[in-house]
Amino acid sequence: MFDIALHEPRIAPNTGNIMRLVANNGCRLHIIEPMGFDLEEKKLRRAGLDYRDLADIRRYQDYAAFAEIMAGRRIFACTTKGRQNYAEVTYQPDDVLLFGSETSGLPLSIIESLPPAQRIRIPMLPNNRSINLANAVSIISYEAWRQQGFAGGS
Repeated sequence: MFDIALHEPRIAPNTGNIMRLVANNGCRLHIIEPMGFDLEEKKLRRAGLDYRDLADIRRYQDYAAFAEIMAGRRIFACTTKGRQNYAEVTYQPDDVLLFGSETSGLPLSIIESLPPAQRIRIPMLPNNRSINLANAVSIISYEAWRQQGFAGGS
């Protein structure tokens, strides 16, 4: 299945919603620290409900530690700075979908470290800044899963 990575998430309810999402679509969740909250925070538990225990969650001290573990895999920077439409990508089961923090997105150094074809975006109306993080993760991860025929789903 796919891997979803959150780079320095800041808003607990978004991460809780994403935990619930990955428990239901079979993706693994990677959290790259530092975070803007504690994993025991009440808002995170409320948003994730009882799905947190069903989700495969891994944590990394920083992006370098994460990148070392993911070496050799395709990492897609999901960013408003991408030029490639997320729906025009052909996803593979070992792909990594990397999302930035709610407040600042992915650092330019990370975006530029990836090939242009792996810098993807969700189309939206002009002059808007971004889509909610949990919604963006849902949109892209379900497109990737759809391309795999919703393997393992019911």
